[in-house]
Amino acid sequence: MRDAVTSLIRKYDVTGRYLDRDAIDNLKQYFASGTARLAAAALINANSAALVRGAAIRLFEEVPELIRAGGNAYTTRRYSACLRDMDYYLRYASYALVAADTNVLDERVLQGLRETYNSLGVPIGPTVRGIQIMSEMIQTMATEAGIADTSLIAEPFDHLTRELSEVSI
Repeated sequence: MRDAVTSLIRKYDVTGRYLDRDAIDNLKQYFASGTARLAAAALINANSAALVRGAAIRLFEEVPELIRAGGNAYTTRRYSACLRDMDYYLRYASYALVAADTNVLDERVLQGLRETYNSLGVPIGPTVRGIQIMSEMIQTMATEAGIADTSLIAEPFDHLTRELSEVSI
C-alpha cells in the first residue's frame, strides 16, 4: 500500500528529479492534515459498527425494495452480505484516508468489483448510495468532534463512488 509520501517520491524517482517546490508543498500539506486524518480514522474505528448499521437503515428507508421479497438484501444471508460489504468499504476508505492516497482502494477493492457485482446481479446504484451515506455520516460526526476540514474525509468515499458509478462521462 502506498501513501501520499511514497507516491510522491516514486513519481520524482521515476523521472530522476529532485523534490521541487510543488513536491515540498504537497508534503507540507499532507503532514499538516495528518492530525485530522488520524482523528477521522479513530472516529471511524470507534464507530464502525454504528456507521454501517446506520447507513444500512438509511439506505433501506430510501430504497425499501432491496429488503422486500426478491430484493438484493432480502434473506438474512443477503442482508448480512450487504452489511459485510459496507464494512469492507468503510475499512478500506479509512486506510485511504490515513494514507491520503486512493491506491489501496484501486488495488484491494475496485479491481473487478463492478464486474463481480454485475455477474451476481448486485445493483451498483444502491451500493454507491450506501457509500455516500456513510461518508455523510462520518463528515457530520467529524464536524461534531471538532475536525475542521471534513473534505479530506470525503476523498476516499468520493473515489469509491466515482469508480463504481455507472455514469459515463
